[in-house]
Amino acid sequence: MQLNVISNGKDHLDGANANAINACYFVMHCQSYMIELLKNYVIKKLNLQDTDSIKDLTIQFIKFGLVGVSNTVVSFGCYYVFLWINPDLYLVGSVLGTILSIANAYFWNNRYVFKGEQNDIRSTLKRLGKTYVSYGGTSLLGFFLLLIEVNLLGINKAIVPFINLFITIPLNFLVNKLWTFGRD
Repeated sequence: MQLNVISNGKDHLDGANANAINACYFVMHCQSYMIELLKNYVIKKLNLQDTDSIKDLTIQFIKFGLVGVSNTVVSFGCYYVFLWINPDLYLVGSVLGTILSIANAYFWNNRYVFKGEQNDIRSTLKRLGKTYVSYGGTSLLGFFLLLIEVNLLGINKAIVPFINLFITIPLNFLVNKLWTFGRD
């Protein structure tokens, strides 16, 4: 398929550029299809057939958000304590803050948000490990999105982390609900 696109005064693109654009359209089409499949899967897994289940899910998401606020307090608190002790230890504070905030997330999500049902040591350690994997995964996603948005798309560095929250928070919620704290 040849695309007739006006670019820099040209009335069409050369073959290589047209192929690149066609490849992008194909990728976007595949992404749309995958998003639709994922949406249907999530709706089925979350059992969103009635208003009570939607209300329960909304309340659970709000609780998850409150846990997220406490995670931020733990992470920043640890970071700034290390800055106060010695500014050269900022990386130690950042890493330790992340580790402690994920432990905090596990504790409150397990007790308050998702209420882990099995409390034997194996199930507990499995959920804890999954918590670190899920938060670590979305942290890496946020990092890569940051690189793309700042370096390729030219979005302001101060705004990007807030934009990414609209992706990472719901994704983290779904991963924790369906995988970390889902049925073993």
